[in-house]
Amino acid sequence: MQDRRSFLQAMSLGTAGLSLTTGGFLAHSRSFAAEAGKPDFDTLTANLLRNWCDGMLAHQINDPEDPVRDGALACPSCDFIHGRCWEAVYPFLHLAKVTGEKKYLTAGIRLFDWSKNVSGKDGRWTNDLRPGSWHGTSIFGAIALAEAIKYHRDLLTNEQRSAWKKRLGEAASGYLWKQFATIDFTNVNYGFTAIHGFNLIGRVLDEPRYIERSHQFAKEIPRFFTEPSKLLFGEGKPYNHKSARGLLPVDLGYNVEESLNGVVLYALHEKDEALLDLLQQSLEAHLEFMLPDGGWDNSWGTRQFKWTYWGSRTSDGCQPAFSMMAGRNPAFGTAAYRNTEVLARCTADGLIHGGPHYVTHGIKPCIHHTFTHAKVLAFVQDNRKSLPPVDDSTPLPRELAKGVRDFPDIAVSLAAQGPWRATVSAYDSIYRTKTEPDHILHATGGSLALLHHQKAGLLLAGSMPKYLEVEPLNQQENPEDGFVLTPRVETTQEGKWFTNLYDLKAQVTHETTDGKINFSIKTTLHNEDYQPLPGNDGNFELGYGFTDGQTTISAKGAATSSDISLVLPVISPTGEKVVQVSPTRIEIMKPVGKVVIEANVPLSIKPTKKGRVFNMVPGVEAVPIIARLPAEADATATCTITVV
Repeated sequence: MQDRRSFLQAMSLGTAGLSLTTGGFLAHSRSFAAEAGKPDFDTLTANLLRNWCDGMLAHQINDPEDPVRDGALACPSCDFIHGRCWEAVYPFLHLAKVTGEKKYLTAGIRLFDWSKNVSGKDGRWTNDLRPGSWHGTSIFGAIALAEAIKYHRDLLTNEQRSAWKKRLGEAASGYLWKQFATIDFTNVNYGFTAIHGFNLIGRVLDEPRYIERSHQFAKEIPRFFTEPSKLLFGEGKPYNHKSARGLLPVDLGYNVEESLNGVVLYALHEKDEALLDLLQQSLEAHLEFMLPDGGWDNSWGTRQFKWTYWGSRTSDGCQPAFSMMAGRNPAFGTAAYRNTEVLARCTADGLIHGGPHYVTHGIKPCIHHTFTHAKVLAFVQDNRKSLPPVDDSTPLPRELAKGVRDFPDIAVSLAAQGPWRATVSAYDSIYRTKTEPDHILHATGGSLALLHHQKAGLLLAGSMPKYLEVEPLNQQENPEDGFVLTPRVETTQEGKWFTNLYDLKAQVTHETTDGKINFSIKTTLHNEDYQPLPGNDGNFELGYGFTDGQTTISAKGAATSSDISLVLPVISPTGEKVVQVSPTRIEIMKPVGKVVIEANVPLSIKPTKKGRVFNMVPGVEAVPIIARLPAEADATATCTITVV
């Protein structure tokens, strides 16, 4: 397993992937990498999977006196056992076959045996050890078990094979058949995944009625895509709720890491060309949001509270759909390859960490990320002979992009000028729950939700305006105050925080002239209850300008009697030197160059214990730079960011 030093070095240098200990194991190659010396996709996924399985094996509990714990996977960051950890049965059996090492088979069998602790009488598996906890995740467990049986049943004794198929049948004929009676009974990721799940289970158990249900569900697939972009919607409460702007709930992370996998695998197996054409369009639309290094830009998604730079915290990973569809568009192969590289860069001591800067900030990883993502790499490996060529030789859309692409179905615009890639969001579809009906927000309010530089990487990234544990057992506690990473204008009045990040009616326009992209935003500062700041102090005009040489961010208020600030948390891990050269100039030294922040007003850096702020969304550290607005009415605070 790699150590902390190699992890930090790989992250700071932006390398293509970490050097993974594999014990001499190397899969047969069917793909190739674009650069000499880079591993091919087969080797990259095989080695990373081995690393993860060794990491999980190191955390398997050996406590025969306690059957509730014995065989489960202990989590380094959470003080409880994740009920879905038994799904690692599939990657463990895969590795047992390809390596011939009994320890992996033993680990998988122990996990299956442990799963009785989260089993219900109707065949369900609960998400947690509590019998009354969420059980929709049973579909993911059923798929993992079905794939383990399909590909690796020869490793099991006749008695074991019979018991495993019996347990799968109980889940399918009981809970899944009754609860998954319609495709839209809850968030779309469940119904779409069930299309593949029922089809697979029907084939494994030789039960035609499950295959027939997959066909029934599949007929409804086309109605779940937005117009005109063909983004998959349904990640909201309810799944088809329309916002005040008339927008449907879309979440990039769940779409690319879970839902689209299910329908793509179904369509490929059924050879449904019409459906594959539709899914290709949707994959291409989602691919617009992959950053050049393979990270996913889910700064704007409805379930952004689970966003980590490589994807989404409890979903599976984008590799199946994008690798299997690479024959239709080779850029899909690039996506699968580069995202796997990001996963490798965020892996330390055999476990995926929930963001690029977990290690530098001293945050322990949640094992949930690893046992879910290990499943998709096992799937890719088990299907490597049927994969089209997968490499990263074809540029991603955001690498080639020029100008602005608008996504009116989510009120998000992507800007590309020279080395800069930016996201501007006014998306107002809010993910609601019973406990926090209105406060769960992604980047909105006309905010600069993300800024990426070709050489310097991620520089700005949106987080929730208030870190909420929407799913307490599926999100880690924020270790500090959860400093907001989204660039913003803010003030505090009578103990209440007002910011454009709570403005659901911000107006965004843009124009491109003479090699410069200019965004203009009209916004009003609101508190978390969506109440505007009294008087004219809350009315602001924000501006974002992009040239080949720099990014400019400006804020102008109609009146500035309030103490108002422009806040720019610039992404930077611990270890990068930060120098305040003058009252209006700050420099951050990166391995690839120097990031310079200059302003026409004084700049300050918020004091912190570790010299950085950190937010779980998307798992990065930042230097919290603050520009105080002038006291005069209509005065403008302007900051520029350059990389030299």
